[in-house]
Amino acid sequence: MVKYEGMEDETMDISSEFGIATVGEYILKGKVGEGPQSIVWKGQHRFSGEEVAVKQIDLSKLNRNLRCCLDCELNFLSSVSHPNIIRLINVFEVEACIYLVLEFCAGGNLASFLRKNGRIQESIVRRFTLQLGAGLQVLRAHHIIHRDLKPENILLSTPDSDAVLKISDFGLSRILHPGDSVETVCGSPMYMAPEVLQFQKYDEKVDMWSIGAILFELLNGYPPFRGRNNVQLLQNINKTACLPFSQLVLPGLHPDSIDICKRLLCKNPVNRLSFDEFFYHEFLRR
Repeated sequence: MVKYEGMEDETMDISSEFGIATVGEYILKGKVGEGPQSIVWKGQHRFSGEEVAVKQIDLSKLNRNLRCCLDCELNFLSSVSHPNIIRLINVFEVEACIYLVLEFCAGGNLASFLRKNGRIQESIVRRFTLQLGAGLQVLRAHHIIHRDLKPENILLSTPDSDAVLKISDFGLSRILHPGDSVETVCGSPMYMAPEVLQFQKYDEKVDMWSIGAILFELLNGYPPFRGRNNVQLLQNINKTACLPFSQLVLPGLHPDSIDICKRLLCKNPVNRLSFDEFFYHEFLRR
């Protein structure tokens, strides 16, 4: 593991004060998320009172590829400052765990927002998508592909529809220069491009498929493709001639909304919208 500017070098102890778990200068107040290699805590700075999110990553559970992804995540987050990218506040290592101290987003994630509100009005979807596009523009400038864009990894600054959206969880991200491709299978199946599901080489357009799936779900209230397993999911993608827009929603959608979904969720990545085509699509311009 390489060291980063701002990363603590000294050993720090996890302790308990009056039954409250602390790590470094942060009080861990409770879990807000958990994955195979990490736990996300709601935290608070012991002296300033600032609320934060603390992502605890167990280094012993990372293989070589995931270590490279962590390096990519830390390098990227430590070098950017953008309202639509989660802000990295601090990094330190304690007892074979890396702790990423991140800004706390009181609105939770887009998945919980969808569960609470159902499908979202087209005007709000456009504003949300503009913010995602602005965040993706930063990734593109750094030649980063995210590879796990999904509603759970998009955070809201507040619980309201005027929230600022922030792309988070870069644990599967990597650098990919134009013209290059990779073949590591990773991501979340319902938002995973078909070329990844088919174990084919892929490029940055896998993120565009994921954005298309998120956009479709925001407009309709459900994801475009589902399946009991990856095989059935891929079969459903391949046999679907038309996107399954809600017949209750479809008549009220602007043609630009329908067009951008269709062109982002194009099974052939060659014909799928590039980032620039997405960013300047009429859906986001009107």
